[in-house]
Amino acid sequence: MKDATLDLELQKTFSALGLSSFSANVLPVLQRARKAAEASDITVLIQGETGTGKQILARSIHRLDQKRSRNPFVTVHCSTISETLAESELFGHRRGSFSGASADRKGLFQAAQHGTIFLDDINDLPLPLQPKLLDVIQRNVVRPVGSDSELPIDVRIIAACNQPLEPLVRSGGFRSDLFHRLNVVKLYLPPLRERTGDFAGLMMFFAARYHDLYQPIYKIEADLIALLQSKAFPGNVRELENLVQRMLFQKSEGTSLGLADWMAQSSPDLAQPDDLLGEAATAIWKAISNRGIPYAEALQEIEKKVLETAIKTGGPTRRAIARTLHTSERTLYYKMRAHRLGPDATQS
Repeated sequence: MKDATLDLELQKTFSALGLSSFSANVLPVLQRARKAAEASDITVLIQGETGTGKQILARSIHRLDQKRSRNPFVTVHCSTISETLAESELFGHRRGSFSGASADRKGLFQAAQHGTIFLDDINDLPLPLQPKLLDVIQRNVVRPVGSDSELPIDVRIIAACNQPLEPLVRSGGFRSDLFHRLNVVKLYLPPLRERTGDFAGLMMFFAARYHDLYQPIYKIEADLIALLQSKAFPGNVRELENLVQRMLFQKSEGTSLGLADWMAQSSPDLAQPDDLLGEAATAIWKAISNRGIPYAEALQEIEKKVLETAIKTGGPTRRAIARTLHTSERTLYYKMRAHRLGPDATQS
C-alpha cells in the first residue's frame, strides 16, 4: 500500500509538470527521472521516438532540481542548427570574429549558466562539432569564436535522441567518447503503442488542458479508446493531443468523446473511408484475439454499435437515419428489432 501511494504521488508530481502517464512501463522512468533531478550535476540522456515527451521530461527534471530550477532552461534543436554557425550559437563569439559579427554575443551555454541546457535530437549534431561539445562537458569551459580566453560555465546537460546512439557510434556517425559522456543516466520513454493503458488518462488530460477553449469533457467512451489503441500513432503523444483538440473543436454538444467525435473530426485530407474501415477491422480483430470473442458475435456487436451511433447522430427520424446509412427504412427497422434497440428509439 505504501509503494502504491508513493507511485501515485510520483505520477501526480509529473502530471502537474505536464507529463501524464499511468502506464506501468513509464513509472520506472519517472522514478529514475526524479532521482536524477536530485543529483543536479549529473548528465542525462533521454531516448524515445518523436512525440513521446522527451522535452517535457527534460523540463520536469529541471523544475524538480532544487539547485537549478530558478535558473534558465535553454533548448538547443540540434537538427536545425546551422553547421556553419553552430559553434557561435553554442559558445558565443567576439565582435569582428567573422563577417556580420558586429558585437560580442553570448552563446547558449552561457545563457543557461547555473541552469540546464537541453540538447534535443543530439543524434543530428554535426560531427565536426562533437569534439568541441565533448571538451565543454569534460572541462566545464567554453571558448567564444574569435576569443583567446576561456569562460567557465556551470550547467547541467540533458540530451535527447530520437534513435539509439549505439548504431551511430558503430557506423562512425557519432563519437563514442561523447556518447559515453552523455550516457550517464539513460531514460527511455516508450512509444504510445506500448502505453495503450494511457489513452484514456492522456485524453482526459488534454481535454482538461483545453477546457478554457472548448466545452468540458468528463468521459472517454470505451469504443473510441479501443479504436485508438489499434492505431499506430507514429507521432505518439503529440499526435494524440492534436487528435483530441480536433475532436474538441468539432464537438457541439455532450460531455464525452466517442466514435461519433472521431468521425466528425475526420476529413478527406485526414482519413479516407478505406482507412476508417481498416482501423475498425483492426479493432475488431484485437477484440477477437485478445478477449476471446467469437467472430460472429464480434460482427453482431459492431453492427449494433453502428446502429446505436447512427440513431444518436444520424437524424431525428428513422427515414433520415436510413438515408444516412444508405439503406432502406425497412432494413433499418428489422435490424433494430434484431438488436432489440426498440421501436421507440426512432420515429418514422
